[in-house]
Amino acid sequence: MSGLDDDPFDWRITKDDRVLVSRGGRAVVTVAGNRGRALAAELRGADDDEAQLLLARATGNYKRGNEKRPTRP
Repeated sequence: MSGLDDDPFDWRITKDDRVLVSRGGRAVVTVAGNRGRALAAELRGADDDEAQLLLARATGNYKRGNEKRPTRP
């Protein structure tokens, strides 16, 4: 989790279970509705590492294992 260790996501859960996600002091995404309620419930029971992975998935900022590596000339 090297990138998440160096620059972790911050989050806040609102009264209506919207999850406000930021990174580096900038808002990244707001997850609302059913997805927001589900994410809020998962975050409440997660440790720090699990929470970072959940937030990475929610923002689409995680490796899926299918990224192409740069080729060297």
